[in-house]
Amino acid sequence: MERNERFNASGCYDPVSFEVMSKIEREERKAVKSAFLPLVYICCPYRNDPVGNSEKARKFCRFAVDRGYIPLCTILHFPQFMSDTDPEERELALFMDIVLMGKCQEVWVLGDTITEGMSRELHKAERRRQPVRYFNNDFEEAERHA
Repeated sequence: MERNERFNASGCYDPVSFEVMSKIEREERKAVKSAFLPLVYICCPYRNDPVGNSEKARKFCRFAVDRGYIPLCTILHFPQFMSDTDPEERELALFMDIVLMGKCQEVWVLGDTITEGMSRELHKAERRRQPVRYFNNDFEEAERHA
């Protein structure tokens, strides 16, 4: 049944079906309009405790999803196939981190420690004028780090 068609396939006048279909179409359009979820870059420590920091990052990503954001956390991705202990691969990973961070609407920083890699990412975010938000280890928004 077409949206403006008030007759069914048999040619009979069918205002109830028309209204039901119109309501469904309105709700679908409304859902599509509200489907935008901002992409946020998750900036958090990795190197000093890869296992523990990866677990915190996963929980922080879930926190972001629960608040209507799409988290991008490269420490959960690149270590799957790159070595953080190889200086060349680490530099390449940091370069790729910064490229991906540029696609995000915001940068979210997790934890009380800013590592060397995080510092480089945050410096670039500042130069790009990307909004940066800081969160403590309990995922409560905190003041900017010194």
